Amino acid sequence: MSATPIVPLGRQIYRIPTLGNFINSFAIIDDDDSVTLIDCGLKRAPGTIVRGLAAIGKSPQDVTRILLTHAHADHAGGAAILVRDSAAMGIDVHRDDAPFIRAGSSAPADATTRLGALVNRLPGGGFEPVKVARELTDGEVIDIGSELEVIHTPGHTPGHISLLHRDSGVLITGDSIWNMRSRITWPIAAMCTSYRQNAHTAHVLAEFNYTTAAFTHGPEISSQAREAVRGFLQRNPKFP
Repeated sequence: MSATPIVPLGRQIYRIPTLGNFINSFAIIDDDDSVTLIDCGLKRAPGTIVRGLAAIGKSPQDVTRILLTHAHADHAGGAAILVRDSAAMGIDVHRDDAPFIRAGSSAPADATTRLGALVNRLPGGGFEPVKVARELTDGEVIDIGSELEVIHTPGHTPGHISLLHRDSGVLITGDSIWNMRSRITWPIAAMCTSYRQNAHTAHVLAEFNYTTAAFTHGPEISSQAREAVRGFLQRNPKFP
């Protein structure tokens, strides 16, 4: 478990561990010194995120944009609180996950698995509904002084995205792949909307250039990161 409030990843980009290294958010300092926040953790995560921002001299009022990689409660749980406390006008999320964010409901689990079918029948699992400020699309480049490219990698949820911060060479994989306990793995099958689709679309991550792979679950890889990700994808089939 990490006790570090914020971890530098590259030029103007940081990882904020919100539950040790098990769940991460990210902060990018824009050229105007405002902050873009990526993912908001569980409902209790905002306090940890605020402490992480304070460690680099920032506060929630400096946050002008909040992006979500996808609509699950461990990434959107703290979103409503952070939108209220920040200068963001709402949440930026891929258009296919936007309805879930507005409704405060997690995307459905993979009903082809026993656990996924059970999860879909259970009550709860949602989060406070949040206003969507912007619906993102695949290939869109968000200008934050530096360039942040949206990579649609559906399967974990319909609108799941990965993000490439071009200036720093940091790829944020989202939940497309994990690095739990410093071991690259697929996410839990039942937690995906379509596990097979997730395994297929994740392979696009091998096509980009980056020097650091940052994960929403697990610590980053900063040495031969692209080779590590490509090696994992080559060893694992697109259709498990």
